[in-house]
Amino acid sequence: MQLYDALAGITILAALFGYINYRFIRLPDTIGVMLISLVASLAVVVLGMLRPEIFEQATAFIRKIDFYTVLVKVMLGFLLFAGAIHLNGRALKEARVAILTFSTLSVLISTTLVGGLLYFLCHLLNQPIPLVYCFLFGALISPTDPIAVLSILRQAGIAPSLELKITGESLFNDGVGIVVFLCIYQIAEAGLGQLSLSSVFLLFLQQAGGGLALGIALGYLGYLLLRPIDHYQVELMITIAIVLGGNMLAELLHVSDPLAMVMAGLITGNKTRLKGMSEISRDYIDKFWSMVDNMLNAILFLLIGLEMLIIPFNLPLLWLGLSAIPIVLLARYISVLLPIGFLRHKTCFEKNAVGLLTWGGLRGGLSVALALSVPASMYGEHFVAITYIIVLFSIIAQGLTIGRLAKRLA
Repeated sequence: MQLYDALAGITILAALFGYINYRFIRLPDTIGVMLISLVASLAVVVLGMLRPEIFEQATAFIRKIDFYTVLVKVMLGFLLFAGAIHLNGRALKEARVAILTFSTLSVLISTTLVGGLLYFLCHLLNQPIPLVYCFLFGALISPTDPIAVLSILRQAGIAPSLELKITGESLFNDGVGIVVFLCIYQIAEAGLGQLSLSSVFLLFLQQAGGGLALGIALGYLGYLLLRPIDHYQVELMITIAIVLGGNMLAELLHVSDPLAMVMAGLITGNKTRLKGMSEISRDYIDKFWSMVDNMLNAILFLLIGLEMLIIPFNLPLLWLGLSAIPIVLLARYISVLLPIGFLRHKTCFEKNAVGLLTWGGLRGGLSVALALSVPASMYGEHFVAITYIIVLFSIIAQGLTIGRLAKRLA
């Protein structure tokens, strides 16, 4: 019953806050839901000063929700599959060099820059953190989440090719970011001298390569199962089974579930959907996965806002988090600028690509979830507070101004 109560409570709040936002505030859906949940969290804090039992009950409810498990183990696979199923495979193939570079090389550059600069910042503020843990933070904060800004960018009239690069990068860099995070986590856990470079490389290859291979296998298995039938209820259940079964297999095989879901979604959306489904089935599949995408994102941003109630803050961590914001933005700028400069002679980039990719590279729930998975012995409480501050700035400040920036650059 506890699981049911938590799920019911979250869904009711997401629906209520979504209604309030649509009816009165009119912000982009995910940003609006998160802002209302932040205001609700602050209201609980204020009421808690008068009635402590209210604050205790609210925090007890939030603590029952394992944010890392809910997002990484349950929601992320559905979100990535739903995002990938609607991508145009032919256009994606044309932009594959840029997307592959942004989702791999840019993540590695950002991880290195954020980790190194944070190490010096922590010493400057007399809060020293070992370098390997700073790199761990760099890995968890580097993946981007454009969900909150894509609708704004479309209204601002950005080029469809740039929209594709932003979407494609975010789908793949979630998986790559988790793999990089896991590799650095293993190094930090074992000690710098205990793991060889070859073992780390093999771990990366197993996670990334195995995840892609599993996703391809799942996608083509779905195609073989769906092609001979024309019954949208069964077809819809099979797509859900691909995600749920893929999650289980990825965990069993110790490969990257996010990368598997992206590949499975791409094959399902481009090969299976176009060649193995009727028009009626395609319509139901599209509407269902669009609804799943919107609903899960609303719940995710609601949880981000509510997490404020249980995240430990103090003045030194607040200063550290605020000081880390320009570091993350600078690392994002360089990690976009260098690959674009390197690829300009091979790939066409829009003249405003660097600015929009930098400011539009929002951090979201994945970074918070990964930070929450870091134990206190690895400075987990520090990273949770810093990550939360960066994510709030990213979603609110960058998310609400990216539209005006896009129009100005255009």
